[in-house]
Amino acid sequence: MEFLGIVAFVIALLTSVMLHELGHFLTARKFGMRVSEFFVGFGKRIWSITRGETEYGIKAIPAGGYCRIEGMTPTDVMLDGEENRAFWRASSLKKLIVLGAGSFAHFLIGYILIFSIFFGVGYTALQPTIAKVEPGSPAASAGLLAGDTVLAINGQTVKNWREDISKIAQGGGKPLALLIDRNGSQLTITATPEYLAAEKRYRIGIYSSIGKERDSFLTATSEAGQAIWVLTRESAKSLVALPTKVPDLFRQTFLGEERDPEGLVGVVGAARVSGEAVGSERLNTNERLTTFILLVASLNIFVGIFNLLPILPLDGGHMAVAIADEFRAFFARLRGRPRPAPINVNVLTPVTAVIVVLLGILTVILLLADIFNPISLNL
Repeated sequence: MEFLGIVAFVIALLTSVMLHELGHFLTARKFGMRVSEFFVGFGKRIWSITRGETEYGIKAIPAGGYCRIEGMTPTDVMLDGEENRAFWRASSLKKLIVLGAGSFAHFLIGYILIFSIFFGVGYTALQPTIAKVEPGSPAASAGLLAGDTVLAINGQTVKNWREDISKIAQGGGKPLALLIDRNGSQLTITATPEYLAAEKRYRIGIYSSIGKERDSFLTATSEAGQAIWVLTRESAKSLVALPTKVPDLFRQTFLGEERDPEGLVGVVGAARVSGEAVGSERLNTNERLTTFILLVASLNIFVGIFNLLPILPLDGGHMAVAIADEFRAFFARLRGRPRPAPINVNVLTPVTAVIVVLLGILTVILLLADIFNPISLNL
């Protein structure tokens, strides 16, 4: 099962990468740009077929994929008569749409995956049916029994049991009128919560059962949106904190320090965690599937945000150049001057090279850490 989880993660990752490239491909074609290649993998060409002006195929190294949009810079040579289809000649808005389409694909993938959990697969949640009543507790004194289902609390229908029990914990200890379903009959039982000073909360002494839930289409739509926002926010925080975590990663890789589960993790580490989740005997089948889907969705959101960073060679770096072109054009208009020529990103090649080297070093360190000091979720 663990191997199956790793294979499934690799397939999901490659699919995400290709959908990222498909976003670039479709928008570039929409705006009349010339796309000459669309390949899965890198390196030596294994198979390809040409349809129209685009060559589609598979290459030897299954480490992603790419689509080649012609004329990314003014120095690129275009076919005779197709000079106006060069990427660099497009308006800045069209450039931004094409460049941003890759990250948009990652966000869309993440949203669909999270939505599938809420609406289709289902998720494990606390249920209002009582699994156990603690002896000597307020619930036991009031007459609550295992198997009772709480329908309402103080006249308010139970809709989200997790939120309702949190209200009990923070409710100030006021008596609770519980409408109970017991073997098909309804009755009202009043229980007064007791205060646990050590935990700073109130409780009545019941243990909730656990079951699988699915949301309605509209609820799942809203819940998925909220979940994506949380993942986006946390991913952004992680990116901001990334430079501070590199020294820790170095020590964990080369000095034998314990790996931080909240620290940096590479593709190999993410694959291992995915395999661990799918192969875990502590989780039921539904929990394994939802954990796997959540991991893939989280990775897509992180990659989507990372790709928008305003540094070359990332799409966000090219977007920053397109935005800079518009600012230059704006100031030229203010001065009554013609629009300046677009920025040639080839001029920024030295900066790009430095960034590529730094990212490469980080990738190697992550690879070594994931192999020799891997992260474990202890699932």
